[in-house]
Amino acid sequence: MIINSLLIADMLDAIARSTSHVSPAHYVVKIKSFSLLAEKAVEVKYESAAFEAGGYKWKLVLYPNGNESKNVKDHISLYLAMADTNSLNFGWEVYAVFRLFLLDQNQDNYLVVQDAKERRFNGLKLEWGFDQFISHKAFNEASNGYLVEDTCVFGAEVFVKERNIGKGECLSMEKFTYSSKYVWKVENFSKLDTRYEESQVFGAGNHKWKIVLYPRGNGCGDGDHLSLYLALGDSTVDGIKVYAEYTLRILDQLGAKHKSLQDWFQSPNLTWGWTRFISFSELNKPGTGFLVNDVCVVEAEVTVLGTSEPL
Repeated sequence: MIINSLLIADMLDAIARSTSHVSPAHYVVKIKSFSLLAEKAVEVKYESAAFEAGGYKWKLVLYPNGNESKNVKDHISLYLAMADTNSLNFGWEVYAVFRLFLLDQNQDNYLVVQDAKERRFNGLKLEWGFDQFISHKAFNEASNGYLVEDTCVFGAEVFVKERNIGKGECLSMEKFTYSSKYVWKVENFSKLDTRYEESQVFGAGNHKWKIVLYPRGNGCGDGDHLSLYLALGDSTVDGIKVYAEYTLRILDQLGAKHKSLQDWFQSPNLTWGWTRFISFSELNKPGTGFLVNDVCVVEAEVTVLGTSEPL
């Protein structure tokens, strides 16, 4: 038994062909003087204007003489493609089921060609459709009504099934880095009655920072340690991650035996540091120079190595 090659291709690709009296829900393209288009567009395609369906922009892409890049001959190739994708987030994906139409002007109904599979549109695959939408022989057969007085009508319906708005980020490492220091003099230390104190905001590596000090401790350091942190001082950095090397110190005001701890700062956590930076016993120990005349001097040294921003 001989089976039509087009039917075999349809079976392999799960393509369903049917007729419908209902017009396409989303877009139609009426082409007058189709033969002139086919003559002029031997190796090119025709793209419709953009139309909206399911919250996205789409367009029809028609090859009157077949898609040459797919080695299609003796057929019209018709595809659905996403349009105006520049506004979509990096990594976007759209899953859709679609149907493409061709009007039978004799019977006033439509040939409907549908890919039974749900298709995934993304930045690497903007277009899905049918290399062999209809043969030239069937299209030009007068009794089929597809081409009447050199005029034909194509259409499309698109049903978005799922949207995956991808996210991404861009990490920019600094070629030239430098450290910035900020010194904060905390006076009347023993009289501090707030849970925490914040320094003035200072700049380092095009970002704003501040030191946060808990004079009575915080978390597991509550009651027996001073807690000390470095924090981003700019509340408008949502989505931005900063990679920095930093050191916090309590300066020895009598000598040079400073209390220092060093770590990496990695947002999006806006605060990094130590709940048990220094014990009260060490802080208040005579001769250490950490607390002189009820003044504690804190220093932050920050080197920004890179910044990551959302795409």
